[in-house]
Amino acid sequence: MSGIKYLLDTNAIISLLSGNNHLNKKLNESDWVGVSIISQLEFLSYTKLSEKDKQLFYTFIERVEVVNLNNNDVLLTEHIISIRKNNKLKIPDAIIAASAITYNCLLITNDKAYSKVTALQAITY
Repeated sequence: MSGIKYLLDTNAIISLLSGNNHLNKKLNESDWVGVSIISQLEFLSYTKLSEKDKQLFYTFIERVEVVNLNNNDVLLTEHIISIRKNNKLKIPDAIIAASAITYNCLLITNDKAYSKVTALQAITY
C-alpha cells in the first residue's frame, strides 16, 4: 500500500476521462481516490456534455469516493470559511481545497488559484 490519497479537481476529472494516461497511472498507484460533490456538480452541469460523457462519468464515479458536504463536519466547515476569507478563492474552489485538507489528500489540479492555500498539498498533472 502506497498510502497516497488523491482528490481530483474538476479539470483533472475531465483530463482523466479524456484519456490522460499519466494521470490514470498515478491514480492506479494510489490507495484512495475521491472527488468533491462540487466537482461532480461542475462536471455534470457542463452544457455541452454528451450522453456518452455522462455515462463515462457515472462509470468513473462508481469507482471513487464522492466527498459530500456535511453540516456536522465542523473541521471541513472551518477549513472552507478560513480558505475563503484568507485566500479569496471562489466558494466552490474553497470547498474543494478544504475537502483535500480535511481528508488529508493531495489535490490533483491544473488551477493555479490553489497555490494561494499554503495548507493545501496540490500537484499538477
